[in-house]
Amino acid sequence: MNHKWDVRFLELARHIAQWSKDPSTKCGAVITDEKFVVSVGFNGFARFTDDSPEKYEDRDYKYENVIHAEDNAILSAKRDLTGCFIYSATAVCSRCTARVIQAGIRRVIIPCRAEDPFGYRSDWNQSFDSARVQLNAADVGLTVLDLTGFNVVNLMGPQHPHNNRSKRV
Repeated sequence: MNHKWDVRFLELARHIAQWSKDPSTKCGAVITDEKFVVSVGFNGFARFTDDSPEKYEDRDYKYENVIHAEDNAILSAKRDLTGCFIYSATAVCSRCTARVIQAGIRRVIIPCRAEDPFGYRSDWNQSFDSARVQLNAADVGLTVLDLTGFNVVNLMGPQHPHNNRSKRV
C-alpha cells in the first residue's frame, strides 16, 4: 500500500479517537484489509457499563476498566484478521501489541514520536521499545509516519502538556 493510504487511515484513526468519552486520553484505531476498513475502535469502558465522567476521573478505576482502542477494534472485527493492517492514533502499548500479534495483524502504523501525544509520558519509551521487540520477533512490520502537521490539542484537549506548541491543523 502506498503512503497516501497510510496517511488517510491514520487520520481516520485520529478522527475516531474523538469518539472516546475519556477527557484526558483519546485513542482511536482502524483495522484495514488493503484499502478497505474492517473495523474501528476507540478507548472506553465496556458497552452497557456506566461511562459517566466521574468514572473517568477515578484513575484507578479507569486504568483497570478501560478497553484500549486496538482491543476494541479487534473485538469488533467479527472476522479473521490475519494479514490485516492496524492504524493507531497513538503508540501501541505492550499489552495491545501482544493482542495485535495474536490476531495475525501483520503491519502496525503509528504517528512518529514527535507527533505522538503520549511521547511525553515517562513510561512511553519503555513500552514503545518493548513493543518494537515484540513486533520484530513476530515478524510484524512497524511503520512510523512522517510528520503530517497534526494538532495534538485536537486529540488530547487542553490538558495536553504540548498544547502550547504552535502546530498547524
